[in-house]
Amino acid sequence: QVRLVESGGGLVQPGGSLRLSCVASGIDVSPYALNWYRQTPGNKRELVASIGGDESNYYEDFVGGRFILSRANAKKMVSLHMNSLKEEDTATYSCHIPMDSGPVWGQGTQVTVSS
Repeated sequence: QVRLVESGGGLVQPGGSLRLSCVASGIDVSPYALNWYRQTPGNKRELVASIGGDESNYYEDFVGGRFILSRANAKKMVSLHMNSLKEEDTATYSCHIPMDSGPVWGQGTQVTVSS
């Protein structure tokens, strides 16, 4: 069974930084894109960033150069370094693998940006 477990969320002041991590089990992640999404209550889940199996990165426009996505296939891990956080970044962040058999989601980790 494939599982994703996120960690690293928490409360941070505007302008601060957090590092989110997602560790997979039950799968060799190396061929897959690894994605981070976020969702706020009442809103649709939105893509934040994606890193391909070739380590090519994609970031949504709202990231604005503030986040860095990286992967470590040997550790089955994807990390999202978030800098210059804004209150509007407050959300539940989830990692995602688009497997051929269907998408796999983690349970999410809450990020709250507030003074």
